[in-house]
Amino acid sequence: MPKRIKWTDRRFDFTFPAGLYPEMIERLRGTPARLEDRMGSLPAEVLQRRDGERWSIQENAGHLLDLESLVMERLDQYVARAIELHAADMSNRKTHEAEHNRVPGASILSDFREQRMQIVARLDGLDAEMFARSAFHPRLAVQMRLVDMIFIQAEHDDYHLARISELARLFAS
Repeated sequence: MPKRIKWTDRRFDFTFPAGLYPEMIERLRGTPARLEDRMGSLPAEVLQRRDGERWSIQENAGHLLDLESLVMERLDQYVARAIELHAADMSNRKTHEAEHNRVPGASILSDFREQRMQIVARLDGLDAEMFARSAFHPRLAVQMRLVDMIFIQAEHDDYHLARISELARLFAS
């Protein structure tokens, strides 16, 4: 079985047309339901169990919640025609300090749904031309269109959903 590729080792190809933005928005819109589906029936001891030093299911979900403010900030930057996007904190300090295992999983899910739907509503209200607007992404060192940023966020969601599914299989059996 091939080894899973770490998020920071991923590379992206942004050659798809900006006109794919509706599909990218739908991926973002669907993440809260998929997260709720994966976590909803699991007991707290499974949700909060760590795999060694690696994040628990609940911490992975909390990490997605933690990044919603960055997505909104970057969306603001695209609208304002910023030249460069705000850099992500690759140390994930916010997630490490949040202690997501100390709060109910349902609270993380509802907060994530609320924040994600605000982002989706904002994206739904943009003109189609906005999705071709670009800014420099500091970590990837590329010009990135808004549609590309949405794609990366959807891929990041899927990355953590896959990890959550993996942990559920490991600990819920």
